[in-house]
Amino acid sequence: MTAQRRGISKTPESSAIEKKIKRGNAQRQASSWRGHVITLLLLTGVTGLVSWMYFTWTDDLTHTLASRSEILTQPRVFTVECSEDYKKYKLFPGCTPTKCGRAISDSCVTLEEAQKLRRLAERGLSLAGSDGGASILDLHSGALSMGKQFVNIYRDVRSRIQKAIADTFGLDSKQMYLTKPTFFSRINSTSAKTTHDEYWHPHIDKETYGSFDYTSLLYLSDYGLEFGGGRFVFMDPSSNRTVEPRAGRVSFFSSGSENLHHVEKVTWGTRYAITVSFTCDPDYAIDNPSLP
Repeated sequence: MTAQRRGISKTPESSAIEKKIKRGNAQRQASSWRGHVITLLLLTGVTGLVSWMYFTWTDDLTHTLASRSEILTQPRVFTVECSEDYKKYKLFPGCTPTKCGRAISDSCVTLEEAQKLRRLAERGLSLAGSDGGASILDLHSGALSMGKQFVNIYRDVRSRIQKAIADTFGLDSKQMYLTKPTFFSRINSTSAKTTHDEYWHPHIDKETYGSFDYTSLLYLSDYGLEFGGGRFVFMDPSSNRTVEPRAGRVSFFSSGSENLHHVEKVTWGTRYAITVSFTCDPDYAIDNPSLP
């Protein structure tokens, strides 16, 4: 998820991206049609056929990479072929993605740490926020007033996430740099008031910001318990692949168009998360938050 959304510019990869988005729309339409068919079959009592059709079509349309109800004792890693995006930027051997993919871990951050960060997010976002359902708090501006508690937790969590990314993708962690924007996000079901509130559009982090090489999200609330909708969705050519948020769960991925994604609209409750991003280019590096 990113702080702002902009349209995907026309690049050599644009047509492929547009095809992915169109395919996702077609899948959603098929899902709606499937629901009508299942209802009709239920009314006629064909329950065995309904079960077979439902699970077959569900697997074709959406695959859940990690559900909220499970606890991953080991990181779950999915490799994908790297896109050509990175060739348009300066290359940094030992850091620029050559092994791409996405991963989910429930062991980087403890539940207690996630709960403390959630309380800090609630405090900071209570002072201001969007009227349109999606609010952010930049961790290198507004979060500084949160003081020593935030700084200490954030440094530890950021270091562990950075190490997990480096270990997963075979990188030298010393060549990875924190970059901006890095932020708390709060999303609820309030209708969007501006285009910046429309967080659900498909996008590519590398195209949106340029500096991003690796993106991570630390979830601070639980899908299905504290909010509905709001799953993170990778839009692959054959199907959508989702991550169900769980407090303390970290999802991270290479930031190019191999990981086109969006966040589902939140239908009820409030979804909290932190986005922490890394670059290979020292010119885009930023420091950890520090006390004034």
